[in-house]
Amino acid sequence: MKKLFIKTYGCQMNVYDSARMADLLAPIGYAPADAPEDADMVILNTCHIREKAAEKVYSELGRLRELKEARTHRPLLIAVAGCVAQAEGWEIVRRERAVDIVVGPQSYHRLPEMIARVARGQGHALQTDFLAEDKFDSLPEESGAVGVSAFLTVQEGCDKFCTFCVVPYTRGAEYSRPVAQIEAEARRLMDKGVREITLLGQNVNAYNGEGHDGAHWSLAKLLRALARIEGLARLRYTTSHPRDMSEDLIAAHGEIDKLMPYLHLPVQSGSDRILDAMNRRHTRDDYLRLVERIRAARADIALSSDFITGFPGESDKDFEDTLSLVREVNFAAAFSFQFSPRPGTPAASAAKQVPDDVKHSRLLALQALLARQQSEFNAGCAGRTMSVLFEKAGRKPGQIVGRSPYLQPVHVDGPQSLIGEIRDVRIAAVLSNSLKGALARMAAH
Repeated sequence: MKKLFIKTYGCQMNVYDSARMADLLAPIGYAPADAPEDADMVILNTCHIREKAAEKVYSELGRLRELKEARTHRPLLIAVAGCVAQAEGWEIVRRERAVDIVVGPQSYHRLPEMIARVARGQGHALQTDFLAEDKFDSLPEESGAVGVSAFLTVQEGCDKFCTFCVVPYTRGAEYSRPVAQIEAEARRLMDKGVREITLLGQNVNAYNGEGHDGAHWSLAKLLRALARIEGLARLRYTTSHPRDMSEDLIAAHGEIDKLMPYLHLPVQSGSDRILDAMNRRHTRDDYLRLVERIRAARADIALSSDFITGFPGESDKDFEDTLSLVREVNFAAAFSFQFSPRPGTPAASAAKQVPDDVKHSRLLALQALLARQQSEFNAGCAGRTMSVLFEKAGRKPGQIVGRSPYLQPVHVDGPQSLIGEIRDVRIAAVLSNSLKGALARMAAH
C-alpha cells in the first residue's frame, strides 16, 4: 500500500477537493500519510487568493525537493494542484524540476492517468482544462471517514469578475452540478454518519443546476430538497454574493428549520466609489436593504462578511464608509484583509495604489471594530440555551466539543456517545475562542 499526503491551502472548496483527490487515489492503492516524510506521493492543493501565494508554494516545493533527493529506498511523487497550478502551469515545472504533476482544480479527476504517465517515464504531466462537468461525473464515491460535518461542492467558478479576484481565471465560468448528483452525494454522506452539510461554491447562491423535472433549480429549491433527507440535521452554505441573494433564498431562511441562522455575505467595502471600482455591481444601500430583508425573514440570523482595506484609490472617507457600514450591520464574525494585488487582475495595475502602511493601519482599525462586535455577539450567548451538534472529544478527559447554530465551538462535560447528536446546552461562560456550557437535557432533537 502506497501512502499519500495532501497539504491544503485556502478555502473550504480546497478542503473538499483534497478529500475527493484522496477518494480518487484510494482505489489505485494510496492510503493517507501523516507527514510528507511517510508518503510516496505529496500533493500541494494550492490557493491563489492572497499575495505571495505562489512563492509560499515554491518555498514548500524546495523542502519537498530536498526530501525527494534524500530518498534512497523509494521514489517520491510530487504534485501541485489547485489555483496556483491553474495560474502558473508549466512555469511551476520550469522553476522546480522536482515537480512531477501540475493539475488545475477542474482537472484533478485525471490524476490516476497522470500518475500512470509519470510512472511510464513519459515526463512531467500537466492538466489545466476547465472541465467541471467531466470532473464531477468522473469522481468516485467517498471512501474515507468524513466525521459529523461535511462539505459538499454544488457550484464552481465565477462570472462576476471583481477587479481584485483571480477566481474567474483559475476556477473558470460558473457551473452548477445537477440536483440528482448532489442528492446522491448527500445521502452517501448521511450513510457515513454525517449530520450537517455545508454546501460550497465560489458563488454558491448563484446555483442554477438541473433538477429532477429538467428545469433549472435555484439554491433555495435545492436546500428544500436536501432538507427532506432523513438523518440530515443541519444545512449551511457558503460563499454568497449579495447580487445572487434572491427572494426565494431569503424566504428559505425563515422557512427551513434545518438551515442554520448564520449567513456569510461578503460586502468587501462600505464605499459606493470603491464598490464600483471593485466591479461588485451592488451599492452600499443595496447591501443594507438586503440585510434588512434577511433579518425580517429570520430575526435570529447572524451575519459574517469579508472586507478589503486599502483597495486602489481608497481614501480616508471611503474607509470611514466601511467602518460606518460595519457599525450599522453589526456582524457576528468577519474575515478582513489588506488589498493584495493579484497578477493579471485589473486592480493589480490600477492607479493610486494605497501605501502598505496605510493599508495595514486601516486593517488594524477595522479588525478592532469587528473583534468588538464578535465579542459582544458571543457575550450575548451567555445564559442562553442553544442547540449544539457534538463533533468530537475535547482536549480534557470527559469533555466533548460541538458547534452552535452560529458555528461557535462549544465544549461541555459529557459522554462521547453524544458525538453526532444534537443536544440543548445552557451557555455558562464565554471564553476567548469558544463557549462553555452544560447539557440542559438528555432528550434528542
